[in-house]
Amino acid sequence: MTRLALLRHGHTDWNRAGRIQGRSDIPLDQTARDELSGYDLPDHWNAADIWSSPLQRASETARLVTGQPPQISDALIEMNWGDWEGLRGVDLIADTDNGYRHIEDWGWAYRPPNGESPAEVWARLSPWVLGLRSDTVAVCHIGIMRVILAQAWGWDFEGPAPFKIKRNRLYVINLTDMSPDAAPVRLIKRETI
Repeated sequence: MTRLALLRHGHTDWNRAGRIQGRSDIPLDQTARDELSGYDLPDHWNAADIWSSPLQRASETARLVTGQPPQISDALIEMNWGDWEGLRGVDLIADTDNGYRHIEDWGWAYRPPNGESPAEVWARLSPWVLGLRSDTVAVCHIGIMRVILAQAWGWDFEGPAPFKIKRNRLYVINLTDMSPDAAPVRLIKRETI
């Protein structure tokens, strides 16, 4: 059985401001660096292959948590948010004329202007995901995690998601049958001397 564990990158200034990052290469903020330096992977996952998105917030998270440089895959880069990248979600929600929708109303074909739909994200991700042959930790982005978890949970981006993505947790999928573990696995707090 081959398993994939998904880990969301740490906070950035844009995350804290509610701005959509997409493919903008925004670094971790210092608070996130300090926090992530205090975590390790759970024991089983220490032997896994470590991959990340090419964006620095993901690759730095991988280095801080695992102590090693990750392998990089362009497939793991965040969803393209097109014209909405850099904008705040609350502002987009307030403007009823721009076409912005809550995630529960997307469906697989929803696409931000000049952006990428969940179906298009899965089309670029699936060769990488389905090609994995050993246990893997992928440090990536919430958009990437949503698409992979949607496939595993059978969620069609309509109605509430059957999962909630939080930081400092591994979301595990059995790739043999593309089934999700019911609950995420917390990262381990390092012992302080």
